[in-house]
Amino acid sequence: MKPPPFAYHAPTTLDEALQLMAEHGYGAKALAGGQSLIATMNFRLSIPSVLIDLNRIRELDYIEPAAGGGLRVGAMTRHAQVEKSELAAERAPLVHDTMPLIAHPQIRNRGTFGGSIAHADPAAELPAILRALQGRVKAQSARGERWIDADDFFVGLFATALEPDEIVTEVQLPPMPAHSGWSVQEVARRHGDFALVAAFALLSLDDKGACRDVRLTFCGVGEGPALAPSAAAALKGQQPSEQAIKEAAAAATNDVDPPGDVHASSQFRRHLVKILAERALSTAAARASGKEV
Repeated sequence: MKPPPFAYHAPTTLDEALQLMAEHGYGAKALAGGQSLIATMNFRLSIPSVLIDLNRIRELDYIEPAAGGGLRVGAMTRHAQVEKSELAAERAPLVHDTMPLIAHPQIRNRGTFGGSIAHADPAAELPAILRALQGRVKAQSARGERWIDADDFFVGLFATALEPDEIVTEVQLPPMPAHSGWSVQEVARRHGDFALVAAFALLSLDDKGACRDVRLTFCGVGEGPALAPSAAAALKGQQPSEQAIKEAAAAATNDVDPPGDVHASSQFRRHLVKILAERALSTAAARASGKEV
């Protein structure tokens, strides 16, 4: 398969890229790592008339500390860079633990942090992590810039709140709350495949050991990264006992409507939601209380 004809631009500055996006609007696609876009173009699921290659824009490639203990990741930062970053491991351990689960090394060497989030594949890990951590996305155009909270960024199947002339330039993750634990749990047919279901948990405890805040998200269960508010409500204010976690995991099945396909039925994915939620919450609670996992 080959893509239909398109015009190609390779700007070297962000301003130049934004001007091209403003000029071509709906007809333009920004090329980051290309691990998803090129495949969809080859199958003619995506037919841009103009391709704007961001790979020469060095100012979008960085991993830096954010104020208060958070993390700033430039949109063109490769998955492999985040995977190997000591700063990411320290400030965003949920992200760091997940990176080796994403595809294969060859993909992670080219795939970009911002590109994965902008692509918004419902089976991808990074969008669900962004929601779990309550991160935000910096969107820029020739008109200016704005920050979009993760809960508002993903609006449907492969759909985001980006305007046609906007590109993601930075992802910012807030600092981990005190007495927090995290976990990623997933089931895939083979290592490197998209997960049938993946669960991401962030849990913090108060001074009495009760759950102060809980964020539980999933990928592979719908049209986008899914938040599980029922599970969080069931556990918030409770001691994270085995029984309380089981009840919260069961409640998570009310928050999702997983699809069925050739790889797994809807019923099996719902079963995985419960199992993986229990594992993720248990591991996060143990880490939050200072126990080795």
